[in-house]
Amino acid sequence: MTKQQQQQQQHIAIFTTASIPWLTGTAVNPLFRAAYLANDGDRRVTLVIPWLTVKHQKLVYPNSITFRSPSEQEAYVRHWLEERLSFRLGFEIRFYPAKFATDKRSILPVGDISNAIPDEEADIAVLEEPEHLTWFHHGKKWKTKFNYVIGIVHTNYLEYVKREKQGRVKAFLLKYLNSWVVGIYCHKVIRLSAATQEYPNHVVCNVHGVNPKFLEIGLRKLEQQKLQEQPFTKGAYYIGKMVWSKGYKELLKLLEKHQKELAELEVDLYGDGEDSEEIKEAARKLDLKVNVYPGRDHADSLFHNYKVFLNPSTTDVVCTTTAEALAMGKIVVCANHISNEFFKQFPNCRVYDDGNGFVRATLKALGEQPSQLSEQQRHELSWEAATQRFIKASDLSRLSRADSNLSKRSAFASSSISVGKNLEDMSAYIHFLASGFETSRRAFGAIPGSLQPDEELCKDLGLSPMTPSPNSLKED
Repeated sequence: MTKQQQQQQQHIAIFTTASIPWLTGTAVNPLFRAAYLANDGDRRVTLVIPWLTVKHQKLVYPNSITFRSPSEQEAYVRHWLEERLSFRLGFEIRFYPAKFATDKRSILPVGDISNAIPDEEADIAVLEEPEHLTWFHHGKKWKTKFNYVIGIVHTNYLEYVKREKQGRVKAFLLKYLNSWVVGIYCHKVIRLSAATQEYPNHVVCNVHGVNPKFLEIGLRKLEQQKLQEQPFTKGAYYIGKMVWSKGYKELLKLLEKHQKELAELEVDLYGDGEDSEEIKEAARKLDLKVNVYPGRDHADSLFHNYKVFLNPSTTDVVCTTTAEALAMGKIVVCANHISNEFFKQFPNCRVYDDGNGFVRATLKALGEQPSQLSEQQRHELSWEAATQRFIKASDLSRLSRADSNLSKRSAFASSSISVGKNLEDMSAYIHFLASGFETSRRAFGAIPGSLQPDEELCKDLGLSPMTPSPNSLKED
């Protein structure tokens, strides 16, 4: 391909808030998205993921996994993905500086992470968790840097915040902060489900698929059913990060309230997380047999023979493990909640409205065999289908690098030029100012010292430690 042809290709830069080996949704799903978007060869794709110093890696990554350099982590990420895909990986990986916020249990960007993509390559940006990536953004406006910016909303932050002390007040404020920053920085917003708050220029569409390994497991189970073998020899289980807000609170409350009706039930829970010990203690107090085990990859052979996946969580937007369980041919028992709307099209999805409904759905699921998924139903769960939904929902097919009618507008022309011509530019300017001072950043919950990468981050990423903070509105 000639240089001119490369320049005419769409270049999609996918920025996300987590990375393998942390097996969270924002690490796994953007990784598969990058692979499938790049697979047809019609576009260039760069995945931009957070780099943490070893000290912060130890706070996040499981099994004491750490990396001495970005190249070492990139090799690990690529190897993990190559084991799950049947085609060659055709995308690039870059890193941005980040730190782990223990209070938020999240990785947050440090400095202006849009700098990971040179100006001459900046075409289309996909912000996976756009609010998360822009709460504390201080630098060039994303809509100035890129021709087109798409936000994909993964997390129902309002639901998590409501569970904290003074949660309703915090959720009220966070709702407006999210709407503000996402409106400033994104041309288009994709909400994975209607469980998330509304945003300007949004569309509701599940643009996630499942690791193809889960579909392969489901096909093997289908063959066993056709041969009249017993494909499922175990009962009910749940897998998820072991924190109360990830469905464990709801599940244990249901089991506690209905112990008599579910006297013969045995449930296995798998996960690691900050609330592990409390969850184990709560499970021990039940008269039911509830076993608690460390977390494992959901594709592990250990899970293949379970028949029923219990997921009462109402904090998810679209639950990845629910999709994986359906792909493996299991019956899923989940709450009749808006986050599960996509899954209702599958015959093995059983929803309930209350505790009695949970009991009925669980006992019925344990007493019957799962329905066989059709070819079309399996396709709907795949990343091929999810990628097509993403291209359609984001309007990518209508854009090209050569004739895009979106221009890189100069919102930050210079510190002396008025920013009051339109409301959005004024809002962006206010956010730029507020995010440029340590005091105001800390007031809104930023990590201390996150305005610019520290010496260790600069050394790891090959950045100049003397890079100044963008303290003016001057365009590069």
